[in-house]
Amino acid sequence: MDITTSVGLIFGILVVAVMVFMGGDLHMFISEHAMIIIFGGSIAATLIRFPLSSMLHGLPLGARFAFTMSRSTPRDLVDELARIAEIARKQGPVGLEKAETDDPFLAKGIRYVADGYDMDFIRDNLERDRDNFLMHLDEGGKIYRAIGDCAPAFGMIGTLIGMVQMFANMTDPSKLGPFMATALLATLYGALVANLFCLPIADKLHGKLLDEETNRTIIIDGILMIRDAKSPTLVREMLLAYLPEKHR
Repeated sequence: MDITTSVGLIFGILVVAVMVFMGGDLHMFISEHAMIIIFGGSIAATLIRFPLSSMLHGLPLGARFAFTMSRSTPRDLVDELARIAEIARKQGPVGLEKAETDDPFLAKGIRYVADGYDMDFIRDNLERDRDNFLMHLDEGGKIYRAIGDCAPAFGMIGTLIGMVQMFANMTDPSKLGPFMATALLATLYGALVANLFCLPIADKLHGKLLDEETNRTIIIDGILMIRDAKSPTLVREMLLAYLPEKHR
């Protein structure tokens, strides 16, 4: 689990909650009208921007990866691929059938080598798998960013609606307070949805995408070298080029 995402969200919610309770009652900050304009409007605008299939893939995948850590660091993958290369050198490709790993993508590559598939098949299949995964993860980040862009705008729309309703009922002072509260709460909800949830998650997913691209590229190159019967030392040295100088 990526604890920083959870801690950041919880801490942000606590800060807002403390400010709310320090200045009054929670009921003062609840408005059904503001919720409708923010969540309904943001979802409607996002549906216009993206096809439904992208949202069905991107939203859950993005939410899952925003709260989960990568199974392995690049350094761990280099060490593990060197270990697998050592098994392949001593026992041959058949020996890889008993090799175990926690990474499903790496496990797929090991299975291809153990089954004796040719280099082109392994490269094409793994690269296609990597590209499809990164595409869906990128879609998730774009969808969360789109919602984050829409929410403040619909907060302003909600504020304008509330102001119009307030000015249209200037003759009835009892209605001015509720309309003004709705106007201000719409802006508040839009800012919270964008700046506490959607935009931070979109940025987190962009970082995860870069990490996954590096990890899966390391796996593909390592698997191809193992398939080509390269020595474990060569596999390690070639893959270390992906790491920053201080981590080599």
